[in-house]
This record gives sequence, C-alpha cells and structure tokens, in this order.
Amino acid sequence: MNESLPLGKHQPFPEHYDPKQLCRIARYVSRKTLGIDELPFQGYDLWRVYELSWLDIQGKPCIGALEIKIPANSDYLVESKSLKLYLGSLNQTCFIAAEDLLKTIQQDLQSLLVCSIELQLFSVDGVLWSSERNFWGVCIDDEISENWHYHYSPQLLKIGSESLVEEKLVSHLLRSVCPVTGQPDWATLVIEYRGAEIQHAALLSYLISFRNHAEFHEQCVERIFVDLMQQCKPQQLSVYAAYTRRGGIEINPFRSNAKQSFIFGRAARQ
Repeated sequence: MNESLPLGKHQPFPEHYDPKQLCRIARYVSRKTLGIDELPFQGYDLWRVYELSWLDIQGKPCIGALEIKIPANSDYLVESKSLKLYLGSLNQTCFIAAEDLLKTIQQDLQSLLVCSIELQLFSVDGVLWSSERNFWGVCIDDEISENWHYHYSPQLLKIGSESLVEEKLVSHLLRSVCPVTGQPDWATLVIEYRGAEIQHAALLSYLISFRNHAEFHEQCVERIFVDLMQQCKPQQLSVYAAYTRRGGIEINPFRSNAKQSFIFGRAARQ
C-alpha cells in the first residue's frame, strides 16, 4: 500500500496492473476538527468512473463505466488521483470476463479501505444515471445578498421561521478548492431537511463562503452537514453533493440522518 499521496506530484502513468498505486486518507483527521466522535449521519461516497478500460482474454480492448459506493462509516477514503492511476494500470491488463475485473477492483479497494464496498459496471451505450432535473428540488441561486463572503463562514446560516417545513433545496454555486493543488472543485449541492425553515439567502451566502475553502469533497459535505445541524437544528437532514468530474471520475458524497430513501441523480454538467 502506497502511503505517499500522488496528488500534486508528477507521476508516470502505469503500464501494467499495479494495486500499489492506491492511497488512502484517514477520515478521523477532518472529523476531529468538526468535533465528530460518533457519526451523526450515515451515507456513502458515490464514485462514478467514466474512463474504465481493460483487455479481454484475446487482448481486445473493452470499455465500461463503473460505480463505486464507499460507506461513510469507513475509517478511510481513497485518494482520487491514486484511484485514477490504479484504474489506468488496468488498461493493458487481460481479464477472462468483466466479473474478474470487478472482483479484482473490489478486493483491492476493500483491502485498502478495510471495509466492504459495492461495485456496479455499466455499458457506455446504456442509460447510466438519471439526470432528470426534478430530482434536484428548489434552486436558491437567484437569492440576493448585499455582501457575499468568499471565506468559510458558518455563522451566515440563519433560521427564517420557526414553522415546521420540509424542503429540498439545490444550489449549483458550490465551489471549494483542493487542499493539495489549490485547483477548484465544482458541485451541485442538494439539501433535504425537515425542521424550522432555513433562510434561503443565508444558506446561499454560506455555500458561497466555501469558494476558497480547502478541503476534499467528502470533508466539505460533512462540514456542511454538521454546520446545518448546529446552526439550524433540523429534525432530519440529508446533504448530497454532485461534483463535476476530474480525470474521468466524479465523487458524490451523501450524508443523512433520515431513514427515507434518497434519489441519486446527476447534474447535467457532470
């Protein structure tokens, strides 16, 4: 297992199968800064891979799209560039059948993350993941503020009314930056809650305050969940971020304390 992160470094693309490319990051480091001892949520990190390729037993290239579900209660998350390099190492590797490819990937990731994960392989000419907009809810991006903040400010969150409401809110304006490279990460964020009404303009101001905030995707979503619980105290809360892809991979963290199911849609820009 490679413990030296390749992110932000020049790294040659592997020619052959190499599980040593995989790196992991301990979740407890960021959770400690949020005061999380026992998880206040459940959920997944939903990875979607669009540039998966391998060779069949005759050496003919095959392609597919892969979905990976990593449970939020795992001790580790996988570092994204290391996953790309690892999957790239499969490009010139022969497998008897697609099932053998999936078994190999599953075994390697489970060994890295020390948890069970779910995998699903899709044909690239099939319907992969729905992008119907009615999954997203009420967009708050037209809200107006006299003073936008571009540095993380959880105190911006406000309750608009004590009346009990159930809402599904969406914003396409979430941007954070990679803590290693400083490159921007873009996402559509979906917040579904039951509780006192969250003021929409205040929520948008809060989300925009992530614009220069440096954290990984999964950590940003957990921070948003914790901030909403602390500042607005909803009875039920679900937070889902559909990040745009980088290197053919998109990461979509989901955190929730609700029991009802949540539809994992795709944004059009993904």
